[in-house]
Amino acid sequence: MTDPDAQFPTATAIIRGGYDQGLHTGAQVYVSRGGVALADFAVGHVRPETPMAPDTLMLWMSSCKPVGAVAIAQLCERGLIAFDTPVCGVIPEFAAGGKDTITVKHILTHTGGFRWAELGAAETSRDEIISRICAMPLETDWIPGQRAGYHIETSWFILGELVRRLDGRSYDRYVREAIFEPLGMNDSWIGMPPERYRGYGGRIGVMYNTFQGQCAPAGFDSETYCVSCRPGGGGRGPIRELGRFYEMLLEGGHYGGKQIVRSETVNTLTTRHRVGMMDETFRHRMDWGLGFILNSNRYGPQTVPYGYGLHASPRAFGHSGAQSSVGFADPEHGLVVAAVFNGMPGEPKHNRRMRQFLSALYVDLGLAPAPPTVP
Repeated sequence: MTDPDAQFPTATAIIRGGYDQGLHTGAQVYVSRGGVALADFAVGHVRPETPMAPDTLMLWMSSCKPVGAVAIAQLCERGLIAFDTPVCGVIPEFAAGGKDTITVKHILTHTGGFRWAELGAAETSRDEIISRICAMPLETDWIPGQRAGYHIETSWFILGELVRRLDGRSYDRYVREAIFEPLGMNDSWIGMPPERYRGYGGRIGVMYNTFQGQCAPAGFDSETYCVSCRPGGGGRGPIRELGRFYEMLLEGGHYGGKQIVRSETVNTLTTRHRVGMMDETFRHRMDWGLGFILNSNRYGPQTVPYGYGLHASPRAFGHSGAQSSVGFADPEHGLVVAAVFNGMPGEPKHNRRMRQFLSALYVDLGLAPAPPTVP
């Protein structure tokens, strides 16, 4: 791989500028086009004494949510469930509190209306978490499908429980065996065994809280957290492996001779199922596929949260992780981008950082003109 500062001067300048602003201490970047890797590099440090490396296992946060969407899609292809299936048809206790009409599609489009629950610390058992979510009531005046609001964790725990009850494997085991291992994502996990955590040692990356001038570990690198299976935010691995996931989707669900999902299923997942709705969590209009955030620049490219920069095509799809990461594909350009910064500086600063970085990548790739220089 060539020198990233020479190949991607505008984008790496954004990363290095973030050091000076105290936004992060390191970053990983993966870019491919037409299935050919153009960038696979790391810069900065993951700890004061440890350089960030391309094989550092970084936390993806919610950038792992599309993995759950693909897992559910695989179950649909096997005839075990459908996107319009009511959740309570598989998890009867979920019907409590007026949630009986919520479907799988409502969950995947964040229109279900059960956003907030106290889920407990990382060591809280899956059974206890599912029990708490099932017992919670539907939000006041919420009609599933008619209002939208991003569910940070609750809904993806329910998707994980659907996988467990329909397939028989725990969610962490399922995604390893049905998605990660077939894609060669051998260092990717959503909940890893304790012995693997210990074996990785210093390769486990640290995420820092850099809000308001701080730079303190956020606590996501502990063994307790890394072995906990959190389907909506606990994904972890080298960012290039998340890029491989999107390369599979661009190839119509195929990778290395293996079919992960059918091409028509990929089309279904990345079609606009939720259009123009105000997201009551993000407080911005955003479009959604089934588990994927679709390019929503039409609602304000400089204000849309967790977007793909100013130059991504309207067909771009993917997902981002809280104040830190992104993974997406842009079919019009055959482009895959996955990136993670190891500092969480707050929503406004992160959205500005990621918007500038992704816009700069398109400039460096010759897919967008460079902004005019100021005399």
